[in-house]
Amino acid sequence: MNRKSIAIGIAAVATLLIAAGTSSIARANAADAKPNVTLIKNATILTITHGNIEHGSILIRDGKIAEVGADIKAPEGATVIDASGEYILPGIIDCHSHIAVSGDVNEGSLAVTSMVNIGDVLNSEDPSIYYDLAGGVTVANVLHGSANPIGGQTIVIKLRWGKPSSELPFEGALPGIKFALGENPKWSNYRPPPGYPQRYPNTRMGVEETIRQAFTEAKEYKKQWDEYDRRKAAGEANLIPPRRNLKLEPLVEVLEGKRYIHCHSYRADEILMLMRVSKEFGFKVRTFQHVLEGYKIAEELAAYGVGASTFSDWWAYKMEAYDAIPYNSALMTERGVVVSVNSDDSEEARHLNQEAAKAIKYGGLSENEALKLVTLNPAIQLGIDNRVGSIDVGKDADLVIYNHNPLSVYAVAQKTLIDGTVYFDRDRDIAGRPALETEKKALLEKEKNAREEEKKKSEEKRKADEAKKKAEQDKATPPKNASEGTGGVR
Repeated sequence: MNRKSIAIGIAAVATLLIAAGTSSIARANAADAKPNVTLIKNATILTITHGNIEHGSILIRDGKIAEVGADIKAPEGATVIDASGEYILPGIIDCHSHIAVSGDVNEGSLAVTSMVNIGDVLNSEDPSIYYDLAGGVTVANVLHGSANPIGGQTIVIKLRWGKPSSELPFEGALPGIKFALGENPKWSNYRPPPGYPQRYPNTRMGVEETIRQAFTEAKEYKKQWDEYDRRKAAGEANLIPPRRNLKLEPLVEVLEGKRYIHCHSYRADEILMLMRVSKEFGFKVRTFQHVLEGYKIAEELAAYGVGASTFSDWWAYKMEAYDAIPYNSALMTERGVVVSVNSDDSEEARHLNQEAAKAIKYGGLSENEALKLVTLNPAIQLGIDNRVGSIDVGKDADLVIYNHNPLSVYAVAQKTLIDGTVYFDRDRDIAGRPALETEKKALLEKEKNAREEEKKKSEEKRKADEAKKKAEQDKATPPKNASEGTGGVR
């Protein structure tokens, strides 16, 4: 059987089965030329920063919010979107995502893998991008996995479905790096394959020591380069630069405030440990991710000035998550911590608006405070709140139009815009599904026919080979009695 042809066919069909609604017709959403001027009118606008505007309008020029108010006239030639009875929310921002990555997100072979970069393996054809757009997500912080005390470099992207991978990164967003504490980096949850040694560290103490050692080396590396740059600036000749170390360079950027640390964490004691270590070495943790015991040390987190990106109500799925409570986000918010609710999962990301709503039930946050958990607060944590996170003049036109209040279980995203371009349109998606179904059936039939043809050819070849083998065996085997067939009598 021709494996190559079958593999190609299977890949084509699998893509359609997994990403139904995201191929030719759905991609037309992203293929539209971005209109220079768009007016969205007659909606309830949830600005996040300056209250709600009933029967409001948003004027978009060249991908930016130009005007927000109740009485805005559509300029001549503008594209007009009538959102009567609907709600407009700033695009949802997921501060902890693993979408749009080719292959595994964990490089678990070493304890420190700061040399690897998620940005190198962005996959713009991941269907999760489109699915998350359908849930109102416009920006995602794409992280390395949590197998290492110090993991790989991270990247913030805009979910520009249909664009090449090179156009996904959020322009100007500071890069990050993934750290991890607890069960995952000390390998409580998995073991190496047979024949491979257990990787260091194997304890929580070892995780701390690994981080200390890495920054000890990074500070020495920075010192060498600072001395080289000083001597070079002084005009010394014949200088030999220090040998580049791709593992240490990202950590030097952390020391210089040019790269954010996003740290996977659960237990309060370990969170306090990393804050102490960071003060000792002179770097700053930007966010603690998951931070399920953050409510225990909320005042310490607020005093340190670190963001907390947590789950809404996940707990008890492993030992160090047993003390998690659904009041976590509200309790930290009340004590002055900038809190966001993240997904850590492409499916969870499709309803982050409803995950944020749980903080109203569990903790009594106001509607606006709850919406901040998935809009302005993650934007602050990622250092991009000057561009996104609220509906303000001058910010990027990253917007979601809902048919109901976004905090309602009945809320469904109708349109999702990034930089003023509609990347998801529910009506167009639904209208295109029959054509996609026809296309899928045709490809499945083509694949079925190809398989049957391959099977037929394989069977014919097998029979021909057997016949040939039998003929060769008959020719090589002599008669049992040499006198047989001679007609003679002895």
